[in-house]
Order: sequence, then structure tokens, then C-alpha cells
Amino acid sequence: MTPQSPSAQPDAAQQALVAQFESAYRLELAQSAPAQGSASAAAALRAAATAARSLLAERWAQTQAEDAARGSAHPVRRVHYLSMEFLMGRALSNALAALGLEADLSRVLAAQGQSLGQVLEREPDAALGNGGLGRLAACFLDSFAELGLPSFGYGLRYQYGMFAQAIQDGRQVEAPDDWMRHGAPWEVPRVEVRYSVGFGGRVQVDEGGQRRWLPSEMLEAQAYDFIVPAHHSQRVSTLRQWHASAAQPIDFKAFCQGDYAAAARHRVTADALNWVLYPDDSSEAGRELRLKQEAFLVSASLQDVIARHLREAGSLQGLGLGNAIHLNDTHPALAPAELMRLLMDEQGLGWDEAWTITRQAVSYTNHTLMPEALETWPVRMFEALLPRHLEIIYEINSRFLAEVRAKFPGDDALLSRVSLIDEGQQYGGERRVRMAALSIVASHRVNGVAALHSELMVQTIFADYAAIFPGRFHNVTNGVTPRRWLAQANPQLASLLDARIGQGWRQDLSELRQLTPAAADAAFQQQFSAVKRANKQRLADLIRRELGIQVNVDSLFDVQIKRIHEYKRQLLNILHVVARYQAIVANPDGVDGKPWVPRTVIIAGKAASAYLTAKSIIQLAHDVARVVNSDPRVGDKLKLVYLPNYGVSLAEVIIPAADLSEQISTAGTEASGTGNMKFALNGALTIGTWDGANIEMAQAMGVENMFVFGLRTEAVARVLALGYDPRLYVEQNAQLQRVIQSIAEGEFSSGDVQRYRALTEMLLNRDAYLLMADFAAYVDKQAEVDALYRQPEAWLQRAVLNVAGMGDFSSDRTIAEYVERVWSVKSLGLNQPRA
Repeated sequence: MTPQSPSAQPDAAQQALVAQFESAYRLELAQSAPAQGSASAAAALRAAATAARSLLAERWAQTQAEDAARGSAHPVRRVHYLSMEFLMGRALSNALAALGLEADLSRVLAAQGQSLGQVLEREPDAALGNGGLGRLAACFLDSFAELGLPSFGYGLRYQYGMFAQAIQDGRQVEAPDDWMRHGAPWEVPRVEVRYSVGFGGRVQVDEGGQRRWLPSEMLEAQAYDFIVPAHHSQRVSTLRQWHASAAQPIDFKAFCQGDYAAAARHRVTADALNWVLYPDDSSEAGRELRLKQEAFLVSASLQDVIARHLREAGSLQGLGLGNAIHLNDTHPALAPAELMRLLMDEQGLGWDEAWTITRQAVSYTNHTLMPEALETWPVRMFEALLPRHLEIIYEINSRFLAEVRAKFPGDDALLSRVSLIDEGQQYGGERRVRMAALSIVASHRVNGVAALHSELMVQTIFADYAAIFPGRFHNVTNGVTPRRWLAQANPQLASLLDARIGQGWRQDLSELRQLTPAAADAAFQQQFSAVKRANKQRLADLIRRELGIQVNVDSLFDVQIKRIHEYKRQLLNILHVVARYQAIVANPDGVDGKPWVPRTVIIAGKAASAYLTAKSIIQLAHDVARVVNSDPRVGDKLKLVYLPNYGVSLAEVIIPAADLSEQISTAGTEASGTGNMKFALNGALTIGTWDGANIEMAQAMGVENMFVFGLRTEAVARVLALGYDPRLYVEQNAQLQRVIQSIAEGEFSSGDVQRYRALTEMLLNRDAYLLMADFAAYVDKQAEVDALYRQPEAWLQRAVLNVAGMGDFSSDRTIAEYVERVWSVKSLGLNQPRA
């Protein structure tokens, strides 16, 4: 598929926006208390959103009509992308860019005494996701629209998202992210789209042997739509979010007796599904809530898929040939069981027909190589909450194992490893449902998200399934949308690219390769440098405003922004900061006759609320920053900055300002990464391991243009197989000894030797992610970074080549590959036309 041709905005659209904005703005001001400044900016934001949304609603209606009239000969199935996360970011700037109306709204706002920039800053990030998984889904929605793909994204309407992160005394503190407290002007309630979702109860068998689930708890799923526009056509894609409410009103008798809590208890229980993304699963209640959220998402979405298909086709015939149901990781892995239940119990199909439809429709993307990250659920929890689904999973498993037994006779160990039910060997005797296994068995295609990840996936965690289904596994490397992550996040660089190579890259990112000759052009280098410095100044201003830290704009901005996790190795970054700090104190004038390259290290990211090690890493970062940033011997030579409450809007400021991108996961642990792509697209050089999409990026831009260090996947496996002893690496490296010792002895914790004992003992005794093994190589590579940064022209040449090499990493390319290999009728390998 290719993007549709741009369509110029007619004057009528501009006039409609102006008129609707002015009307909505007057209404907003009339409804709010008289105020100036921020209050009127908020009113302007709501008015602008209302006006833009009305124009997008027209595009939505047109898109739905086109998709409904596609006819049976259409080669592309309608895609239904199920994900627990959609990290959308702010919507107004994206909508205005897609509508081509930034200048018009800016002019109207100026007449009202407002600036567009101030109004845009008033919009909160939609708290519908957390990290790379959710942002990938958001990029995909953009590409769905840009490529004209018939599609729906399906998610949950979280009221508070994951959490808002604050820092108190260096410690992460979680609070509700109340992003909807002033309303959600971008969502469109679909009051006519509502489905019932059940939990608990029992399975009843009628006289004819038909099994019917009788839930004891019923919820209602109400649809809210978030419209995502194309930038070069009239098409849109839709994020349909589900909001849970109790099916029954209050218990009136209990209310009349004054027991108000009892009267509304079931309503509170239902509403809890809407509150938080990824509830803390360290408690039984948290685990149960999370399973209910996943089941709720899947059931409402699949009921919607079936209803739409019946409305358009009149029967279930061709359901699997006309609709693709894609699972974004294992969170929606209940989809095969729920689809089977709906087709058999509610629509009256037999097993074989329902299974054929399910296998045709369902496909699955895996995002992890870590066995512990593959979701499993206790059988007892299924028995309590989803008894009919458990029956169906048992039947799927029975039929699947019979096929395996026939293909691999006598291999009982294989049967145990691939069974959808873990009989308790890994969980202290507790039987559990393996959700990744269910996804694989029920899907017609399964993919990883980078070449190395997909290769390792079939060699390690899914090796047995790959032997059983050799043609089922494939790779689709991730990508990012250039509209959000270059055109909007870095408009000055986008304009520079437009002037040099034209605007075609906005639709076809491969056109960035035309930039290659400019890398050696001194005049272009200076223009490129000026854009980078302006972006660094913007970030420096934000750091000073938010944290009170003054950073040197001409220092090297060394950035690591991502979820805080041991395998992502923010701790390795901090250890290097400590080593650098100690070296500066020991040699203030520099080393080897060369002065220190000033460096500002910037870290941002959230730790899961129950992840104590990750939270300790955040605290260490703040403790080290406190010491380093206040030491007069260091001055501007080194600063460490931790920016709180990382999200899309903050990333849009940080990424264009970065000189160096830290992508330093232990080789073989990062599935792909998309932050690495965003940084390189904006002219940052990467220091990274040979892991995830770093590999394909290095191959695309030239490995000499990336700072690659550390053990590779094969070497990691050998070290672990031989019996890894991290203390040996420490004993052989005096610099590393000093770093660990200073942390352990409380140099950065006001003498508190207990604060980081667990961290240092972990590094010395376990070090599961091989920080000690990679430390020396990392420090040496950072010295190479310094050496290149001392040569501005050479640095700029590599930075431009990074941008020029990013043409393959557009989400448009990613989605086109999904269509070709997974979502087209052709991908099913069927010769017959779709009914």
C-alpha cells in the first residue's frame, strides 16, 4: 500500500474552523469565571479541539462509508488492532497539521490575545499508555490513516493511566494522572455502541448439549472514539476505547437503609476497570483486576467486530477472510477463546467452522524474549472469572496436543513444554494458562519486531512451537511515524529537510537517502548545527524552569529516556557518570593533554510501582546528581539531570535536543526499541549494544556511524553458560572498583551505607544483565564519543548520515509489511475469493 495523494484544504474548511472556533471560544469563556492567562488558554484549547474535531468527524464518516462499501473483492482485510496501551500524546497539534490549519488557528488565536504555542501546552497527554508498546500502537494508528487501511484500534479508556511520577527526596512517588479532570475534548462518545461483558458464574448445558455461560456479574462496555487523521489524504483511523460500567443500577433497598457503600459496591467494582493501566499485580486483587481488564477489552472489541461484519455482510460467512484481529503482545491473548465462545455459544457455529474463522482472523506480535514477561494466569482464577473460556482453552489444548502427538510420537517432554496449561512445574504446583502459547496456537502468523528478536524468538522461548509450525513465524521490524517524530517534534529540522530534498520524505521516508551528499556540505552542516542548538536551548530552558538546574547548551547532551528496568541498564549509565565524576575530580584539567568534553547526562522514565530495584536506581540517579551538580570542582564539565513524569510531550522536547542516544540494553534482551529510531531520525548519534533494532539501524546508516560496544548475544550466552562471576570483572578493573566502592560506602547517600547495599550486592553477586562484564567496553566507547565531539565537523557529518539512513524505519513501511504478510487476504494462502 502507498499513501494517498495530498489533498489541499479548501477555503471552506478554513472558514469552518474559524467560525466554529470563535463560537466555541465564546461559549467556553461564558461558562467559565472571568480570568486571563492560563484560564483563557484552557478555554481556547477546548474551543480549538471542538472545532478541529468537528472537521475530523466529517472525515470519519466518509472513511467509514468507504470502508463499508469496499466489496468482497477488496484485497485488504479490515484490521482490528487490540492493545492494552495507546500512548497518543497531545492531539491538537497533530490534528491541525493534518488539516493544514495551523496558520489559520494561530491567526485567530492572536486576535483573541492568545498564542498557539501557549494553547498547545495546555493540553495534557492522554494517559492511555506507558512506554514503547503503547507508543508503537499510536504510531501504527497514524500509519493506518496515512496508508488508507480499513482499521480500528481497540483499547481501554483509562481515567488515570499508569501514574503521574513525582520525585520527593530523590524517590519516585506515584499519584493518579488525572488527565481527564477538565474533560476529554478529543473523544467522541458512541452512545449507540454498547456491549455486555460477563464474569464469574457457571456453565450450563441444555438438553441438546449446547453449553451456555451464565455469568454472575455483568458489565456494560461503552465505546468512545478517538479520531486519528492522515496528513496527506482525507482518511482517518479510529481508536475505539471501552469504558466499563455496572449493568445494574444501585441496590435501592440498601440505599434506603442508609448503607450507601453496599448500594453502590458493584458500581465501584465495575468502575475500577477504568482507573489504572497495569494495576499493581503484587496482590491477588491487583492480578484479578488486570485479568478482568484484559477480558473486558477483548470481549467488547470482538463483539464490535462481529456486529460490524454482520451489519455489512449479513452473515458470518467470510468473517475471517474479511477481518484481521491482531494481538499486540499477550495482553489481548484471550481473543481466540472469546472469539470461539461468541461464534459457538452466541452465533451457533460448530467447533470446526468457528476454529477456521479464528485461525484466519487472529495474528500475534511478540515483544519480549524474557520468559518471565510472558503472561500466565492461574487456572483457579479462570475457573472463578472465566469458566467458559477455560473450557474452550482446554479443548483447544486437547486438539493441539493430539496434533503434536501425531507429528512427534513418544515425545512427552515436548507435549509438556508446549501445552497451553502449565501443570505447575514452574509455579510451585499451581496450574496456569500460558497466554503466549494460546496466541501462537490460534494465530496464522506470529512475528517479532526486529531481525535479531525474531531470530532469537524461534531459537529460545518459542523454539518448540517453531518446530511444530515452521511457516508461522516471521519478522516485521518496528518503525515510527515521521509526522509526529520529525515534522511535529522538530519543525526546524523538518523545514531544513524540505528545503534540501523536498517534502516527499513526509510520505515516503526512504527519500531521506537523498540527504547523504549533504553530510559533507559545510554550509548544510552549519544549518543543521543551528537547528540542533536551538532545540538544546529549548530543553535547557525547560530543565532550568522545572528543576532549577543550569546546563551548558554547548555541552554534549547524552540522553537515556525509557522505562526504568534492569535490562535497559540505566544503572550502567549512572556507573559511567560516577566514573567520569571521579576522573574529573582527580584530573580537573583533562586527560592526555585534552580538556574534558562538557557533558549533560539526561535520564527520564518511570519504574513500575512495585519494582523496588528500578525505584532504587531512580533514587541513586538523584543522589549522584545532587553530589555531581553541586561540586564546584566539576562545574559545567558534567551534569546529571533526571526529568520526572516522562511522556510523549516531554519526549518531543528531549529527542530533538539529544546529541547522543543511549540504547545500552544487554544484547539479546531488547526486542526492538523505537526510541533509538526517533533519536537517530532527529540527528542524535547512538551508543548502543548489538541488540534489537540497533543492528538494522547500524546496517542502514553504516556501523561506523554508531558507537557499538559490549558483548554480543552469542558471547552473552557463552559467558552465562561458563558460570558468570561479576566479581572477577570488578577485581580486574580499578576504575570499576572505585565506582562500586564509592556507592557502597555512602559517598552519594550522605554516608548511608545501607541505602544501596542491595544494588551493589546484586552487581557483585548476580548481575543478571552483565553490567560488570560490559562496563570497561562502555567506558572506552564513551571516550570515543568524546574524541569525535571534539571534532564538530566530523560529528555533524555522522549526525546527518544518521538521519539519511533512517528511511527504512517509518511505521508506514512496517504497516505495509504487515498488510503484505499478515493482513491481506493473500497472506492467508487461500485461492478462493473472500465471500
